[in-house]
Amino acid sequence: MRIVIAECSVDYSGRLDAHLPKAKRVLMLKGDGSVLIHSDGGSYKPLNWMTAPCTMHEEEPSEDEADNGVKKVWRIEASKTDDTLVIRLGEVFLDHEESLGIDPGLTKDGVEAHLQELLADQVEILGDGWRTVRREYPTAIGPVDLMVRTDENEPVAVEIKRRGGIDGVEQLTRYLELLGRDPLLEGITGIFAAQEITRQARTLAEDRGIRCVILDYDAMRGMDDVESRLF
Repeated sequence: MRIVIAECSVDYSGRLDAHLPKAKRVLMLKGDGSVLIHSDGGSYKPLNWMTAPCTMHEEEPSEDEADNGVKKVWRIEASKTDDTLVIRLGEVFLDHEESLGIDPGLTKDGVEAHLQELLADQVEILGDGWRTVRREYPTAIGPVDLMVRTDENEPVAVEIKRRGGIDGVEQLTRYLELLGRDPLLEGITGIFAAQEITRQARTLAEDRGIRCVILDYDAMRGMDDVESRLF
């Protein structure tokens, strides 16, 4: 992990174009190759970012850029698309690099852990003829909750939450990007499963081709007779 605090401007081009004018910001360069730009506000979400896989090149500024105080130019290019993130750095206040080692992954609370166990045993909820390959399927950035196969033997990664938000969709997206590099998992798709999913998370998931599934915890535990419901 490399943390840089610097005055910078940011331009993003690709599926959309975005510009951040010159200001003091925090730049995070993660071990998986992704780059995130943060301000001092706006909660946890970065102002802009480039997810892995991508490649970063450090360039010298042009004459005009140098006249405007630019000292270095970072050009980050996505490996699978034409998306490009260009960061023009001025004064640098901090540049620190630290190895974080292998993260043990998120520890699930009791409900999420039980949902994972139940869905692994009741994978037919996701589709007829589907089968569970493995729980806690490993990736370089932590395990995805379930790896399953459809009735046509197509691989599907499943991320399970009690309450599904945007951060969970982002997490599954990162897993899919890494798993998709494995030739044995070619064409892998994702399912975001939760007891409830926010509207924003559902919109983001559907935009990324991720299927959303609502899980009925009581029914899966056998504590709710679905057939006897009036509504």
